[in-house]
Amino acid sequence: MTGKSAAVSIGDKAIELPMRSGSIGPDVVDIGSLYKQTGAFTYDPGFTSTASCESKITYIDGDEGVLLHRGYPIDQLAEHGDFLEVCYLLLYGELPTKSQKDDFDYRVTHHTMVHEQMSRFFTGFRRDAHPMAVMCGCVGALSAFYHDSTDITDPHQRMVASLRMIAKMPTLAAMAYKYHIGQPFVYPKNDLDYASNFLRMCFAVPCEDYVVNPVLSRAMDRIFILHADHEQNASTSTVRLAGSSGANPFACIAAGIACLWGPAHGGANEAALNMLAEIGSVEHIPEYIGRAKDKNDPFRLMGFGHRVYKNYDPRAKIMQKTTHEVLGELGIKDDPMLEVAMELERIALTDEYFIEKKLYPNIDFYSGITLKALGFPTTMFTVLFALARTVGWIAQWNEMIEDPEQRIGRPRQLYVGQSRRDYIPVSKR
Repeated sequence: MTGKSAAVSIGDKAIELPMRSGSIGPDVVDIGSLYKQTGAFTYDPGFTSTASCESKITYIDGDEGVLLHRGYPIDQLAEHGDFLEVCYLLLYGELPTKSQKDDFDYRVTHHTMVHEQMSRFFTGFRRDAHPMAVMCGCVGALSAFYHDSTDITDPHQRMVASLRMIAKMPTLAAMAYKYHIGQPFVYPKNDLDYASNFLRMCFAVPCEDYVVNPVLSRAMDRIFILHADHEQNASTSTVRLAGSSGANPFACIAAGIACLWGPAHGGANEAALNMLAEIGSVEHIPEYIGRAKDKNDPFRLMGFGHRVYKNYDPRAKIMQKTTHEVLGELGIKDDPMLEVAMELERIALTDEYFIEKKLYPNIDFYSGITLKALGFPTTMFTVLFALARTVGWIAQWNEMIEDPEQRIGRPRQLYVGQSRRDYIPVSKR
């Protein structure tokens, strides 16, 4: 509590509601007693002005372009850390010591295999099924294979479930990819790091050796870091809401994957790549810029602006550097799509229309190009997002379970349908 309060008047009733302060960020009005005291609810479509929980994990200041994980800026974590170090930070609240990191890396690495029966589970899907549909089914099915880590009241079982989810998600994602393209599954190798292991499971084939390129592996690891958590977004809120009912962790993560599948959320990088392909060449950009500025034209520039960031997306700066590193390593210099992307970025950062509306390039703008260069089809982009975001979902889920104030989620509504009316027999209608 802050000691401050907010005065609310409804009709002839005036009340004071307490205010609460976080360690950083705006104060909030605690409306928990509003209905009891006044008989009125608040109306907030999308919950964009409502704090649904207390959290110590991630802080975002959209106006200033700030993203902190447990207080550490995202650019420092992406530049100097690796993904499993960030996973440890999100789960436990502090960066690991050398011995703690070695132990955590070992435990994750030795949980990467999935039950062998899972491979037969995949054959129930059509080959042309979208990999996200496969992931929804397979992650939800984990609860049928790992009964010893579904008791959410047991801290040890929650820890085991957390490790299993982080460890097995790359394996399942690679299996979904291999099944989609008709190639045999590749088992994980314990002597490889997290990102290298994933790339090998995706792109190795039994008939030849596969050597992981360290530049591409580092890029993959950085992509995972940049997508690890993003506060109370739609999929994270879905995981928390599902978890508030006491659902097992595998079911909660499957719910998060289903929410992430939406094009306004996890599918945005795929949409950005499709837009670049539609534009085709730099010569066509003025035409599409004109269309984007025309309110009567349905065309929209994808990969620009952000629901939260009203400044430059801090993750986009790191992703831009990573994109150039990957394209340089692969020798991709005269890529028309990259040329279109770079010119669009230049325009967005200098054109008064974009500056006024704060339509800066976001992470999806660059990540789509990078993932395409790494060899992934667009259908896999959201799967990779889900893989990376799993640790954020798990950390948020654990925090919610341990929060003494947490209750089952039950949003209210503003009912605008028919008032009470009596049933009329069908013969009289």
